[in-house]
Amino acid sequence: MTTLPLRHGLALSAAALGAPAWGADLELKLTLPRLNVAEYHRPYVAVWLEKSIDQSFAGHLAVLYDVKKPNGGGTKWLKDMRQWWRKGGRDLSLPDDGVSGATRAPGEQVLNLGKSPALAKLAPGTYDVVVEVAREAGGREVVRLPLQWPPKAGQPSAVQGEHEVGPLSLSAKP
Repeated sequence: MTTLPLRHGLALSAAALGAPAWGADLELKLTLPRLNVAEYHRPYVAVWLEKSIDQSFAGHLAVLYDVKKPNGGGTKWLKDMRQWWRKGGRDLSLPDDGVSGATRAPGEQVLNLGKSPALAKLAPGTYDVVVEVAREAGGREVVRLPLQWPPKAGQPSAVQGEHEVGPLSLSAKP
């Protein structure tokens, strides 16, 4: 009989008991429109999870901001994403590995969120993936996409933004 070290036995037991799978694929496609303004600025984008039942904060998925400004100057404008800032942004220490990244150019962007640290500790349930977009010389917009966690089968959902963000789609696969 082969004996596994304790750490392997615990991992196998957790898998057998149906522990939430972190290996799920979670992909967000969002379209950032180019605004017709004299001085275009790339938008800041925050993506986080909220419990659907009470909209309580459940974890950060992505924060895209101007990471190249000297002395962390790009973080100065993060509070313009007001809902994210109030939900948990002010408590996040940036840069945060696996969460933060650079702003994106206009057009369709794909964010692979499946390796996000927030998903590793996410309890099974119904959530909203919340996306907030804000830009200088522009406005601000918040959109929500439903998510059942852990995903059992392909769970596509889509929504159309109004002005700061175009079409968004979320794909969750086990």
